Amino acid sequence: MRKSIENLATSKITGGRRVPLRIRRKYETDRYPNEPINGAQVTITRRVRGNNKKTALKSIDFVNLATGENKVKKSKIIKVLENSTNNDYQRRGIITKGAILETQEGKCRVVSKPGQNGIVNAILLKE
Repeated sequence: MRKSIENLATSKITGGRRVPLRIRRKYETDRYPNEPINGAQVTITRRVRGNNKKTALKSIDFVNLATGENKVKKSKIIKVLENSTNNDYQRRGIITKGAILETQEGKCRVVSKPGQNGIVNAILLKE
């Protein structure tokens, strides 16, 4: 079993303190989760492992809505109705994959990861 570098708070059975064999690597550090909300569009770009880039949303006010007839249209987000990821996210109106949004066209479900892709894609739900 591989032990995490993070878990050094516990002591050994003998009572001594744990000493890491190496320092923490850059890719092992944690970040705060990015939680996009409804509002004027704000994006950030950050460099990740492998010199790649991730474009994250802080807030967005529109969604690319697939209507079902092989057409995609831009629709304004009114509010977040449900978010099964987390009850707190639902209360705060955080947009994540699987969230149910109310738009001008009707209810839709988010199919993209707005915190990592920088865009909100959704499919229209049948009522």
